[in-house]
Amino acid sequence: MKGLIPSAGLATRLRPLTSLRPKQVVSVANKPIILHAVDNMVEAGITEIGIVVGPLTKPHIQSLLDDYPHAHFEFILQEPPLGIAHAVKVARPFLGDDPFVMYLGDNLFEKGIKPFVEAFKAGNKQAVLALVEVADPRALGVAVVDGDRIVKLVEKPEIPPSNLAVAGIYVFDSLIHETIETLPRGAKNEYQITDAIQKLIDQGSMVAPVRVEGWWKDTGKPEDVLDANRLVLMKLIGKQEGRVEDSQIIGEVYIDKDAKVSHSTIMGPAMIGKGAHIEHAYIGPFTSIGDEVVVKNAEIEYAVIEQRSKVTNIKTRLQASLIGVDVEVSSRHLRPKTHQLTLGDKSTIYLNE
Repeated sequence: MKGLIPSAGLATRLRPLTSLRPKQVVSVANKPIILHAVDNMVEAGITEIGIVVGPLTKPHIQSLLDDYPHAHFEFILQEPPLGIAHAVKVARPFLGDDPFVMYLGDNLFEKGIKPFVEAFKAGNKQAVLALVEVADPRALGVAVVDGDRIVKLVEKPEIPPSNLAVAGIYVFDSLIHETIETLPRGAKNEYQITDAIQKLIDQGSMVAPVRVEGWWKDTGKPEDVLDANRLVLMKLIGKQEGRVEDSQIIGEVYIDKDAKVSHSTIMGPAMIGKGAHIEHAYIGPFTSIGDEVVVKNAEIEYAVIEQRSKVTNIKTRLQASLIGVDVEVSSRHLRPKTHQLTLGDKSTIYLNE
């Protein structure tokens, strides 16, 4: 069985964080989102993985995966990105007639993908879909289930026929390629995977539902990344490999090697990355501090701070914040009081006066 991870989209909902890099390399618990997906595949025994990329996403994702030791990757260009079914179509030379797991590269699953792979292998099925109950599924694909099979799929319905949303894991046999070959374009002029699966259903194929165990998170928006970080950190086991001086460490806190913490308080669950420097600071729960980050004379909680960023001399606490790579946040104590901002397109910033 092979794996396929569509990663060609430009992630406009996460801008400006994704103005210069794809969302799949944004970190959750100090690990890029796509590595969570790859680790799940390897855990399920899948080591041949196709990564569907665009011209802008390929350099970032390929450089990230070049040193990954447990799988072989093939990078498949999708230009322009015309939907998930189109991603499967351009990946056909890699997939051949092998069954495959498609894992949307911006999704996170607490329990991984083993249950879906095992369900597919256990019987005569043409497809297995991950389903999860949600309060409002109108922005997702929605499934209608009858016994042990899915009998209908609707993409983003105004009036959902059920509360079962299709999560980001699909397992297919080679029959899916035949349905995609004759598929017309659907919503947003794209080739919709829900339309392709509905064709399988209409032809009498067995499309089986498997409920998601544990939590599932689509990291499409900044608040989703923060919540995913919280959920992953809830299972953190603390360990201190770095240097800690005159500091208070409370709860489950992981401090990576070469990190230094001095005159600070860290309340877990929290992660401090390799080579980070925390001084005269407060790091609150559900915070991930990336590699080589500097936090000095500042307070941070419920946040993700990515590699090599600096947060210094901030009088007010940073909370529910998502800060990218090589960012500097500081106060210069100017008189009269002023704000100097350099922000990317479509940024949102809140200033407490």
